[in-house]
Amino acid sequence: MNTTALSLVLVAAFVHAAWNLAAKRVTFGGPRFVWLYYTVSAVAMAPAVAVALVVEPERPQWSWLIAAAVTAVMHIAYGIVLQRGYVVGDLSIVYPLARGTGPLLSVLAAVLVLHEHPGVWGLIGAFLVIAGVLVISIGGGTADRAARRAGVFYGVLTGAVIAAYTLWDARSVTTLGVPPLVYFGGGAIGQSLLLAPTAYRGRAEVGRLWREHRKEVLIVGLLSPAAYLLVLYALRIAPVSLVAPARELSIVVGGVAAWLVLGERNAARRLAGSLVVLAGIAAIAVA
Repeated sequence: MNTTALSLVLVAAFVHAAWNLAAKRVTFGGPRFVWLYYTVSAVAMAPAVAVALVVEPERPQWSWLIAAAVTAVMHIAYGIVLQRGYVVGDLSIVYPLARGTGPLLSVLAAVLVLHEHPGVWGLIGAFLVIAGVLVISIGGGTADRAARRAGVFYGVLTGAVIAAYTLWDARSVTTLGVPPLVYFGGGAIGQSLLLAPTAYRGRAEVGRLWREHRKEVLIVGLLSPAAYLLVLYALRIAPVSLVAPARELSIVVGGVAAWLVLGERNAARRLAGSLVVLAGIAAIAVA
């Protein structure tokens, strides 16, 4: 992976871990919380999308709208499943499983379906990242057995959704040629519109969420698109089979934050797994 793509992905990893830590602090609201931060993203992105449509040398295509609509649906599923996982499980269980399952499935699909060839070091790196995720996620946590099972279920389910939208993203910004800014901004607007009826039916809860968790809504709504756009631009210059695993440095940051900020246990095991993840990142960097 070239230096520019790797730099984009690593910065995105830190930003991604930060907004997930904020999302973990919200223990109610589900789809309404998701609507709130998607709406913040949509409002923040709308002016940039308008400018991009004007200055983009290629004329807008109907395929751009279809690509944005598909990613909007996938991201709604992602947001709802992830937030449910954070309500029922520990960050140190849900987050690494979600982030680890996603690249595992993405790499498999990229090799088997898209016929990408990440090379020996790329595959070794992907394997190390996934192994590190397993070390981080096995055992421990503050959840009881039932909550742990629920956390594992939602973590893996979130990972499957991540794999699906990662592959669709790669196709959209490469094969379909959708500009990343237009693609993500259009998706964010679509997400807000599709969830608007749910938010309207629960408008009292939306008001409570805004009063009690305004800071978290703004953090997630602004940092989520920032992290995602960095990854989309990386996908334009590097194969998905390398970008997807490299994103998982966020697991290291998230694991340390779960220990230091949220007081979750098993720091030694979590940090050991983080070192394995870092070894995987190093292997991917030379791929």
